[in-house]
Amino acid sequence: MGAFAIKSDHIVLPGNVDGSGYLLVSDGTFAGVFAQAPEGVEVLDRTECWVAPGFVDTHIHGYCGHDVMDCDPAGVTAICEELARRGTTSWLATTLTASVEQTGEACAAVAAAVEAQGDDFVGCRTQGIFLEGPFFTEKHKGAQNPNYLIDPDVAVLDGWQRQARGLIAKSAIAPERDGSLDYVRAMGERGVTVALGHTSATYEECLAAVEAGALTFVHTFNGMDDLLHRAPGPVGCAMTTPDTYSELICDGMHVHPVACAALVRAKGWEHVALITDCLSCGGLEDGDYFIGELPIELRGGAAYLKGAGNLAGSTLTLAKAVRNVTSWGMVSASQALRMASEIAARSAGIDDRCGLIEEGRAADLVVMDADMALVETYVGGRLVK
Repeated sequence: MGAFAIKSDHIVLPGNVDGSGYLLVSDGTFAGVFAQAPEGVEVLDRTECWVAPGFVDTHIHGYCGHDVMDCDPAGVTAICEELARRGTTSWLATTLTASVEQTGEACAAVAAAVEAQGDDFVGCRTQGIFLEGPFFTEKHKGAQNPNYLIDPDVAVLDGWQRQARGLIAKSAIAPERDGSLDYVRAMGERGVTVALGHTSATYEECLAAVEAGALTFVHTFNGMDDLLHRAPGPVGCAMTTPDTYSELICDGMHVHPVACAALVRAKGWEHVALITDCLSCGGLEDGDYFIGELPIELRGGAAYLKGAGNLAGSTLTLAKAVRNVTSWGMVSASQALRMASEIAARSAGIDDRCGLIEEGRAADLVVMDADMALVETYVGGRLVK
């Protein structure tokens, strides 16, 4: 594949932002940052741009008319292609609450797509599967089908994991459901990150799950009881457990920017992961669609459950989320870029394979201009077109 270097004054590296330098990419991997241009390689001058790790979306259901729950390997591949064009180079293919059988079929379809793509595929990398359901509470089911809600079940998870060929990386639960703590501990033994969401649990129930090993809060503020001064609930637990991570949908509709800022100030930006919770209608025109078996209406960039009227998901991209949080003055540009890459990867336990610019890793990166607009995406050192 050869080598090239990207010159920039803003290269986002783990823990800090380097000054002016040359990021060397060789045979599809990062090969270091140098003060002087490496000899004998093409130099791409992006001096005024930000060069950052490719975005990592750890909670996203679909895009451009395709959904993970379609159980279609070709559809999963189409999602991967479209996401890469929008700056997302890694994702966790995210399921919805469905029957045990359909969830297993969806896991198998994701695994089949990954196998079919092969090493030469230039698209978003599937770093695993996120099971958003079915272990949730009725009160905060949101756009999850209540007909399929069940208690956490390790045996069921193990069956899905076999169908997924080991790809399940993250599983969400409502910690007030029976068997939750045993489930959290079992997932820790299996290397699966547990997230808490779609829950009306008390602060104490959430804290017990965190102490058992739960790491992340699902789209914080959404799908959970509000923070009250005598009943802090899941939001209070998210804000006061310093070693946990909080997912956050920053489209300006799911969570008010002031509430976003409050969460970031409480936890520190290093523990807030930008996500999209994007649905299959992402990238499409306003109109009528479905989320699983439930009808939704897309209008003004957000999806609403028909009849109920509550938000069902977003059409956000991580590139847009980064631009939003910087324009809101919530965090710096470098912090926003890391929240959508390094921090997101850590929140799901996949930072060993994505989310950082480090020597020897696959050269998955984005180039953003000074206004935080996406300029270029590279996957494995290859420009995405």
